[in-house]
Amino acid sequence: MRIIIYTGKGGVGKTSVAAATACRLARDGKRVLIMSTDQAHSLGDSFDCKIGYEPTEIAKNLFAMEIDTVHEGEKSWGNLKDYFKKLLTLKGGGGIEAEELLVFPGLDELFSMFRILEWYESGQFDVIIVDCAPTGETLSLLKYPEQFSALINKALPMKKAGVRTVGPVVEKLTKIPMPGENVFDDVEYLMDKMQRLQNLLLDQNVVSIRVVTTPEKIVIGEAKRSFTCLYLYHYNVDAIIVNNVYPKKAMEGYFSKWIKMQENALREISESFSEVPKFYLELQPRELRTMEGLLEAADLLFKDVDPGEVLFQKEIYRIDKEGKLLSIYLPFAEKEELDLGQDGREIIVNVKNEYRKFPLPAEFSDKCITGAKFRDGYLNVTFGDVF
Repeated sequence: MRIIIYTGKGGVGKTSVAAATACRLARDGKRVLIMSTDQAHSLGDSFDCKIGYEPTEIAKNLFAMEIDTVHEGEKSWGNLKDYFKKLLTLKGGGGIEAEELLVFPGLDELFSMFRILEWYESGQFDVIIVDCAPTGETLSLLKYPEQFSALINKALPMKKAGVRTVGPVVEKLTKIPMPGENVFDDVEYLMDKMQRLQNLLLDQNVVSIRVVTTPEKIVIGEAKRSFTCLYLYHYNVDAIIVNNVYPKKAMEGYFSKWIKMQENALREISESFSEVPKFYLELQPRELRTMEGLLEAADLLFKDVDPGEVLFQKEIYRIDKEGKLLSIYLPFAEKEELDLGQDGREIIVNVKNEYRKFPLPAEFSDKCITGAKFRDGYLNVTFGDVF
């Protein structure tokens, strides 16, 4: 099975490109599920039909769904949320403020990702296409399996057995409510699912992320930043989709001043993403709202390429033969934006406002960082002394 995730800045046409890809693969005989994780769903508009919260067959081999994030959230952590709410309202009473504090950024999208995991594990489809929210929310979504796991571990460090035996006494003395069995059930449910989700997303033979952009400098800048962040978290970006390219015949007259700007933007895309396959779709003369229009766009976009294949893979880690140098690929990062540290057997990398802590490869698990250089898109870290 393949999972293809489309992301990009808001308004670049992610939904249309995702829908066109789904139509092409379904026509080619693949059983396809396309789902939207964006709370502002527009997938039904692209297919010009009503889509529900469960897979709806809208054409031969093609199923679509728009995820209900509220329902998924209650199903995934309803009991745990109730417990946190009790702690927050212990002194100040109830109120909407407590509800607002429990709305963690990106959490709804995380629970949407659980549906991807569920349908992947069901084995009912050949390809799952994911139409994600704009870039910022998508990056939060992709970071959540790791970061939320750490939050849960810190918030509820006690064991079931301990709470069962001494919980009532502690609760009586401190007046702080102890979590019940259903809370621990939620924790175990979340932790297990997040681990499976993380393993799935990092499988480069299954999951591909495709960044959609337009030939505009501001949009290209965001595409570069998201590209760096995705590699920081070890996700595989296998294609850049350049949407809304103005045809030359449309650039005459009033739009003639855009000719040079678009040429420069397209050149920047070509040079910046030189290794990654790039696919271009000209601005169409009509809205992409029907199966016919989406199929036509898909054929113009991918031509003879099978969009269901893994189109590109890049080695994120490189370890030298002597086991002294670790190279981490961080495209478009700037030396001034980088910060590096070590916490025991974990390495800490900061790229501007993005932060990542991850375990060192086995070759370096008992060594200390002795130096680092950033060159040609790689952060080269040298190791020496044994702990």
